[in-house]
Amino acid sequence: MTHDSHEHQSFETRAIHAGNTADPLTGAVVPPIYQVSTYKQDGVGGLRGGYEYSRSGNPTRTALEENLAALEGGRRGLAFASGLAAEDCLLRTLLSPGDHVVIPDDAYGGTFRLFAKVVSRWGVQWSVADTSDPAAVRAAVTPKTKVIWVETPSNPLLGITDIAVVAEIAREAGARLVVDNTFASPYLQQPLALGADVVVHSLTKYMGGHSDVVGGALVSADAALGEELAYHQNAMGAVAGPFDSWLVLRGIKTLAVRMDRHSENATKVAELLTRHPKVTKVLYPGLPDHPGHEVAAKQMRSFGGMISFQVAGGEAAAVEVCNRTELFTLGESLGGVESLIEHPGRMTHASVVGSALEVPADLVRLSVGIENVDDLLADLTRALG
Repeated sequence: MTHDSHEHQSFETRAIHAGNTADPLTGAVVPPIYQVSTYKQDGVGGLRGGYEYSRSGNPTRTALEENLAALEGGRRGLAFASGLAAEDCLLRTLLSPGDHVVIPDDAYGGTFRLFAKVVSRWGVQWSVADTSDPAAVRAAVTPKTKVIWVETPSNPLLGITDIAVVAEIAREAGARLVVDNTFASPYLQQPLALGADVVVHSLTKYMGGHSDVVGGALVSADAALGEELAYHQNAMGAVAGPFDSWLVLRGIKTLAVRMDRHSENATKVAELLTRHPKVTKVLYPGLPDHPGHEVAAKQMRSFGGMISFQVAGGEAAAVEVCNRTELFTLGESLGGVESLIEHPGRMTHASVVGSALEVPADLVRLSVGIENVDDLLADLTRALG
C-alpha cells in the first residue's frame, strides 16, 4: 500500500482520489462497503485480489489504508478499530520486556494509561519528558530506549515539539520516533517528512470529522516495519470494520477544507479569549506568545482547531463555563464539524490525576468546529459571563 502513484498530486487531490478507484463491476465512484467476513476461493489457495478473511484484509479497509499512506507520505498504512488499538499494536510490535520508552509530560490520558497500567505490566519501562525541550528529551533517553513518543500539538496543553530535532535525537539513540498526529491531521503536518518513523492517528477525530465513527491508524515510513506492523495487526485482530473504514474515507475527502475552517475559527476564538478578563491563560500555538509558535509555524500549514484555556476562579469556575455553553456541546472527543467543550481534569484526562501528567484543574479544552464563528464567539462570551 504505497503512495507512489499519487506522489505528484496535491494533498487535496490525494485525499479524494488515493485508494478511491472506481468499482470495476459497476463503475461506482465511491468504494463499496464490503460487509463480508469471508471470500470464495478459486480452488484451494486461489485468492481473488489476495482476500480470504476480513480480519486479514477487506477491500474497503484496503482503500482507506492506501489513502492513509498517501496522505502521510508513508510506505504502509494500517487501519484499526480505535486509536488505542493502533497504539497497542505498535507498542507490542516495537517493544520487548526490558525496553524503555520516552513519553510526553502532557500525553493524552488514554496513551498514558496504556503505558502506565498495561504495557508496564510486561516489563516495558517508561519515563516522562517535556518533549518541547530537546535537552529534556536527550536527558530522558537511556541505552534501553527503543521509542520516543511525541504528540504535537499535545493533548490538552497544546505543546509543540520540533519533530525534526527530536527525530535526530532518536536516530542518535537508535530509537524509533513515533508522532501522534491526531490534533494536526496530515493536512496540517507531515511528521514522516520531518524524520519520524511512524505516525499514529485517532481516526475518530479530524480524519473522520463527523463524530460518527471510532477508528485508529498507523502509517510507517519504512516498508519493512510496515510489513511487521501488518503481521501484528492480523495476529492481534483489532482491525477497522468495513463500514467504519468507509465512513473515515468519506470524511477524509473534505479534510482539507474542514481543517482550513477549523483553523480560521480557532484563531478568532483564541483572540477573543486572550482579551477576556476571566481568562487567565490561552494555550493555542497560533498565538505569537505561545512558546511553541515559531516551531509550529515552521512545521505546520496552520495551527488547527484545538484550544485550551484557564479561567479565574479555579476548578469550579472552569466546570461552570463548560456547563453554560449552548453551541459548544459538553462532551469528550474532538475534531468533529460541531464545536465541543470539556473539562480535561474530570473527563478525558482523569486517568492522569496524581501523576506527572496531571493537568490544571482550571483548564477548559475546546474543539472549535466549523460553525459560523460569530455564533461561537457569542456562545463563549455568554458562558464566561
